[in-house]
Amino acid sequence: SGGHYRPPHCFPRYKSAILVAYRNQEKYLRHLLYYIHPFLQRQQLSYTIYLIQQVGTGSFNRAKLLNVGVREAMKDEEWDCLVLHDIDLVPENDYNLYICDEYYPKHMASAMDKFQYILPYKSFFGGVSALTPEHYMKMNGFPNTYWGDGGEDDDIATRIHLAGMKIVRTSPHLGRYRVMDYNEETEIQDPWRRPPSQHNTRKTWKADGMNTLQFRLLSRTKHPLYTKITVD
Repeated sequence: SGGHYRPPHCFPRYKSAILVAYRNQEKYLRHLLYYIHPFLQRQQLSYTIYLIQQVGTGSFNRAKLLNVGVREAMKDEEWDCLVLHDIDLVPENDYNLYICDEYYPKHMASAMDKFQYILPYKSFFGGVSALTPEHYMKMNGFPNTYWGDGGEDDDIATRIHLAGMKIVRTSPHLGRYRVMDYNEETEIQDPWRRPPSQHNTRKTWKADGMNTLQFRLLSRTKHPLYTKITVD
């Protein structure tokens, strides 16, 4: 219930919150839930899957939704790890453990099929990443000002460095992911180019993030396979 699981026959060594920013992507959601629950249970983790949904028809703000997810998830449990997960990615290797690195933020989706299983560019931090609550607060979370798609992951990579940390990556033979594609009309972009930054992260990171997060919580409901947090 609520997407929460705890191994019945052992004491779990790790507690991970899986946070997914969501907007009317029912097919992706079903696909992800079908694969991710058995995958996480085989790893014998204690975990909860949170879906953070934005209402209205305005531009999607994935980064801010993840900030909301962290704020709300931390009310439930003292999580060891926050796993920020794109809804259209499915892990291919059971040994890709959904736990955090003790010292630094971890980029987990280091080899996606849409990039021929190699990193599209050096600072790439998209797809799936794992941060401890301490890492997340140290870099002031994600920016709240990225409306529309793209760019925020690179902002995060810059924030991590500005906060005195570095990115560690899951090795490519473990961090393999398949990208689900249900969109008939996908926008054709060059995936190998880093998107131009919209923000001066060096100047804004301390003043735009968890410390300035404002939202209206509309509902919080437990579904059979996930907890849904709906916000304005």
